[in-house]
Amino acid sequence: MISMNLKKLRKSHRYTQEQIADKIGVSRQAVAKWENGETIPDINNCIALSELYGVTLDDLVNYNEESDSVGLQPKGKHIFGLVKVGERGQIVIPKKARDIFKISAGDSLIVLGDEAQGGLAVIKNDVFLNFAQEIIKVQGMNEDSE
Repeated sequence: MISMNLKKLRKSHRYTQEQIADKIGVSRQAVAKWENGETIPDINNCIALSELYGVTLDDLVNYNEESDSVGLQPKGKHIFGLVKVGERGQIVIPKKARDIFKISAGDSLIVLGDEAQGGLAVIKNDVFLNFAQEIIKVQGMNEDSE
């Protein structure tokens, strides 16, 4: 799997094997052998590759296109799939999303919208309030320094 993932990531980022080799400090031949499945990069090179491509180590090594129709996602970015809006406007947040973001029954969520972008965002209430408090604190520090 890693060989297919390396080739797919390199092509999607429009890099040549030589550019990858230069960026992580190996030979072009090493990159070619990884992509052909002849050899496997060591852990340090895997870390460098995952950072270069912005994906998790787990996805770099284990991602399987046949079992996941979404594709390799940038580290920390997720597509959880399609949800349907019910008659009363309700949606079900997918279990994987609830697990990753620690959303439980009874939690308060804030729904934000941007008409220009045509999108909505959902964020946990406590996370949003902590963010807002940090903004207020920084603004207060800036006013004190004037």
